[in-house]
Amino acid sequence: MKAFVTLILSLCLFVSCQSPDGEKLPQGMYRGTLEVQDAEILAFNFKVVSPDKIEIYNADEVITVDDIRYVKDSVYIRPPVFEGYLACVMDGNNLKGSYIKESLDRVVPFSAEYGSDIRYNIENDSRHDITGNWEAVFSQGVPDDEYPAKGIFNQQGNKIFGTFRTKIGDYRYLEGVLDGDQLKLSAFDGAHAFYFKAEITDSTMQGSFYSGNHFQEPFIAKRNDNFELPDADSLTFLKAGYDKFEFSFPDESGNLISLEDERFKDKVVVVQIMGTWCPNCLDESRYYSEFYKKNKDKNLEFVALAFEYAKTEAAAFKGIERLRSRLGIEYPVLLAQVGTSSKSKAQEKLPMLNHVLSYPTSLFIDKKGAVKKIHTGFNGPATGDKYEAFKSDFETFIAELLNE
Repeated sequence: MKAFVTLILSLCLFVSCQSPDGEKLPQGMYRGTLEVQDAEILAFNFKVVSPDKIEIYNADEVITVDDIRYVKDSVYIRPPVFEGYLACVMDGNNLKGSYIKESLDRVVPFSAEYGSDIRYNIENDSRHDITGNWEAVFSQGVPDDEYPAKGIFNQQGNKIFGTFRTKIGDYRYLEGVLDGDQLKLSAFDGAHAFYFKAEITDSTMQGSFYSGNHFQEPFIAKRNDNFELPDADSLTFLKAGYDKFEFSFPDESGNLISLEDERFKDKVVVVQIMGTWCPNCLDESRYYSEFYKKNKDKNLEFVALAFEYAKTEAAAFKGIERLRSRLGIEYPVLLAQVGTSSKSKAQEKLPMLNHVLSYPTSLFIDKKGAVKKIHTGFNGPATGDKYEAFKSDFETFIAELLNE
């Protein structure tokens, strides 16, 4: 697959060398499509604001892209923070190429049609209204793979907005349509390409979830306004025999940082287990960064432990720096692991935890060094009220620790 990624890039550059200089993307709306499995198409919309600025739209989310490189008739579009990028050849006003994640050797065919703001075509009036909460199960009956989720949807005519929450996070800002009884939802943010397709009745849905063109799993759901997921504060804990959380990982300068360092002494500390490739971690990091800037004078510290699938330390630290500079993160982001995002490997680095169930996971440590709470996962802005409730609980708990 690595050779194929190289070939794709070489072909783009080869083709571009045969064309005249100076072509740029025209301003206007585009319909982007990614080819996932089972001949299905993941669609999303973006707008070229200027030749050097693009906005990607997923429901209420707007992702501004300003890293755009032109080489003859080819264009390379790199969304902020994440490693993945679009490598395309311009065909008139349209685009054709690939969505590429080099560290994972993944290539997804991509194309874009100029002048279209339609996400999915609608041929039939919707036969149902799915507004509300849904109790979902993914990979039902598959050992070690089955997990619960909560669907939260709002329907406006044929258009659908919402997300699936799981016990460790959410599936981003999903947008799509209900065409008759066929549901199509998608999100593309530069890190993940999510597509959900399902058949709907008044009280059930059954379908498949696709992540890029490398993963597919079935899901079922039923209406249940009273369904709640497990408490995120009870899923991860210190194993018996451990009374402290400890680590020692390098920063970008090669300095080993640990909780024994002077900067953390007699302070409340939030330790963030995360990865720069993880959209939920990005949402959490954005919130933590803003909170830290406002409260860093209150005997409070944050430190992030990055578990990176980048193949080299240099590439991993490049990703960390991209995240820090984009979000203005002022607290340390340490490199805990390179070459894999495996949670079992991460747990080996942090043996005092019963498991690393999710990126992100946050540990709340009091001024005496005791772990007071561990919060698994993060439900971001796409979850609406759940996100607002998290922020309120977070700020209240931090205030309690600071007042001890």
